[in-house]
Amino acid sequence: MTSSLPRFPTTVVGSMPRPQYVKDLLRAGSRTGQHDAAWQRRKDDAVRFVIGMQEQAGIDIISDGEWRRETYVDVIAEIMDGFEWVQRDVFAYHQMVTRKLSPRRPGVVAEEARFLKENTDRRVKVCLPSPYLIGERMWEPAHSQGAYPTREGFCQALVPVLRQELLAVREVGVDVIQLDEPHLCVLVDPEVRAKFKDPEAEMRRAVDMINEIVDGVEGVTLAVHLCRRNWGRRGWGAAGGYEAILAHLKRLKVGQLLMEFSIPVAGDVAVLRELPENVKIGLGCVDVRFAEVDSAERIVERVETALVHVAPERISLNPDCGFAPGKDHAIPLEEAYAKLKNLGLAGKLLREKHRS
Repeated sequence: MTSSLPRFPTTVVGSMPRPQYVKDLLRAGSRTGQHDAAWQRRKDDAVRFVIGMQEQAGIDIISDGEWRRETYVDVIAEIMDGFEWVQRDVFAYHQMVTRKLSPRRPGVVAEEARFLKENTDRRVKVCLPSPYLIGERMWEPAHSQGAYPTREGFCQALVPVLRQELLAVREVGVDVIQLDEPHLCVLVDPEVRAKFKDPEAEMRRAVDMINEIVDGVEGVTLAVHLCRRNWGRRGWGAAGGYEAILAHLKRLKVGQLLMEFSIPVAGDVAVLRELPENVKIGLGCVDVRFAEVDSAERIVERVETALVHVAPERISLNPDCGFAPGKDHAIPLEEAYAKLKNLGLAGKLLREKHRS
């Protein structure tokens, strides 16, 4: 039985820091590559551990920590063929689209969802990358134009793929499906917008593709996560309030927006007043980038600031971003656990303070 949700429910954005053991497992094999039953058992046990960690911390809606994924974006290369590792600089290799997409293992995210749901009695969340995000990260003219002459064409080819994956996840019976879209959010920054010939067209395109994916989908909470990039200890990749993208956020056909507000460059929380009343807010009230662990009382203060503008029934509590969008984010797992414990405690304090 899935537990009922309390007021001010707590959740993670998706990823949890991967300890060295999990990183070693990812290097040793993958669910779409060569591995044996012992590898799969070890990976399953690791995911059960991160599920239990969130439960122990008092989190109400949990993920699998994305511990089966290299990154939250590269999972698309497990679903579809057409990608290869390309050296972009002396130190870094990245997956890029180099051939027309073809099915590799559709439903791989639904497999994640099924295992997660079978191993907890809490509400569960599963995340998918957005087409616009994938296009920004995995299309590059030198390597990709032979397959898709334009980035836009590649992004559009991803829409039916991600819609089918979303529908498969929905059929598993998860509670929340979250589309990650940081590249829409970084356009809050005028310096980032200046890099595009027509930033408004970019924002329209990003929203239109998400709306195509979720069109008519019912029976599950659909959410979009917005952040200014998570560069770990190096901070963030864009600065500015949500006002610059507000008109586009209002067009998203989802029931929840997860927005970061614990960092100093996130702007005024009063912008929440401008969002449609039927949209719930995943309030980013815990920093994921730096080592300081905010007390539960400090988290409550951040939420109280938002409650001036939004009814309590619309708010859930979450960190600003995933703790480790990629496997090489060097955030200690114990640090993330301490932050989640205080997030869980903050939820309890708020429920006591705001009894209906």
